[in-house]
Amino acid sequence: QKLKWDPKKIGGGEVPHLPQVPGTRHLLLSSLLDTACGQPVISPRIVGGQPASEGSWPWQVSILHNYEPVCGGSLISEQWVVSAAHCFFHNLDAAYVTFPLFIHFQTYKLADPSPNMIISDVEEIISHPDYAGYDGSMGDIALMKLKSPVNFTDYILPICLPDASVNFFPGERCWITGWGQILQGESLQAPQTLQELEVPIISRDECNNLYNTTDEMNPIKADMICAGYPEGGKDACQGDSGGPLACKRDAVWTLAGVVSWGDGCAKPNHPGVYTLVPFYADWIQDTMAGNGGLHKTLTMTLLFMSLALNLL
Repeated sequence: QKLKWDPKKIGGGEVPHLPQVPGTRHLLLSSLLDTACGQPVISPRIVGGQPASEGSWPWQVSILHNYEPVCGGSLISEQWVVSAAHCFFHNLDAAYVTFPLFIHFQTYKLADPSPNMIISDVEEIISHPDYAGYDGSMGDIALMKLKSPVNFTDYILPICLPDASVNFFPGERCWITGWGQILQGESLQAPQTLQELEVPIISRDECNNLYNTTDEMNPIKADMICAGYPEGGKDACQGDSGGPLACKRDAVWTLAGVVSWGDGCAKPNHPGVYTLVPFYADWIQDTMAGNGGLHKTLTMTLLFMSLALNLL
C-alpha cells in the first residue's frame, strides 16, 4: 500500500514463506560507486543508554511529521529509508498519514542541528499490507522513498540489508539507537543527543514465555525478534520507534530489526520487540525494484564463521 500526497488506507495481504539456509549468511550491500553499506567512516566508541559519537551511526534518520520528530528510521540506499508501519498511523482507527513529512539525515542533536544535517522531502510511504494498526500486529515495517537521492558522506551512509536466509542468534550482541524517552514518561533532555545501547538477542521461545498471558499466548510472531535484558533498565522507548536494531559481523553492520513494540519501557522480563528484517527482505527488494530503487543496489554473499553463543 502506497501513501503519496493523497493518503490511502492500508489493506490486507500475505507474507511469503522465507527459507532458512544454514551455514551461509547473505547480505544485500547497497553501494554508490565505491561506497559500501554498513561501514561507518567514524567508528563508535535509549533507556539506560549513552550518547553516541557524531557520525558513528550514519544510517540513522529522524522522521518529522508537521515539523515534529515522531520516529526513527534507517537509510538503506540513496533514496530509500526503512521504518515501522505504526509510525504512519494517524490514530488507532484510521491508517492515514498527513503531509508534510520530512527526514533529517545526520541530525545527531535534535535541539542543536549539526552543519552535517540534511533535510529531505518524502515522496511516498509504502507500509506492509499485513500491518493491522495495533501493537503486536505482523507487518510493522514500512519503506519511505525520498523525493531526491541523497549524496553519501562520512555522516550519511546506508546500513546493509540482510538476505532472507540470515539468522540472528540468541546471545548475539547488537545495538539500538534513537532519540526516544530515556525513561518511560521522561523525554531526552536538550540538546537531545542521539543515544546508543548494546542489547543481546533473545530467542523467540524465551521471549514468548516472558510475554505469555492468560489472554494471549505466544505474541512474538515469526516476523519478530526480541532483544534486551531480563532484569530491565535498558531498552528502546517511545520516540525510538522505526529505528534500527543493528548487528555487526565481520566489520559490517546489518539491519536485523526495526523498533516495533513492547510492554512499557525497560520493564523486567519484558524485552523490546523488533520487526525481523530478514523476514521481509524479499518484500523490501521487490518493492524497491517496482519503484525504481534497485539501480544502485549490489547483492553479495558473505560467509561468516560459526558463532559461539551463550543461550539466554
